[in-house]
Amino acid sequence: MSVATASYLTRRAAQKERVRILYRRALRDTLNWAVHRHLFYPDADALREKFDTNKNVKDVEHIEKLIAAGEASYNKWRHPDPYIVPWAPGGSKFCRNPTPTPGIEIIHDYGRENHD
Repeated sequence: MSVATASYLTRRAAQKERVRILYRRALRDTLNWAVHRHLFYPDADALREKFDTNKNVKDVEHIEKLIAAGEASYNKWRHPDPYIVPWAPGGSKFCRNPTPTPGIEIIHDYGRENHD
């Protein structure tokens, strides 16, 4: 394998990874705009169509331009207040009941103490 071929294959692999990451981010962000699944599915199909139209492009420079345009579009239309699952980091319930510090004793039989 020549150096040029190896360089080409390396660049194509990096581009494929960037496209995959961009698609997954955009799909996840589509869920933020369309909360209900019956609204999400048509938007997800339209997003997939956008990616599939350029699936067979072979020119490396053209692919770079398409990726840059896609990332710019994603950053432009990104949701300002994305949905975060409540128990995930950043959610409203995350670490709501943290473990107590080592010096604090918790009595679990409150109200049932022995009164001798």
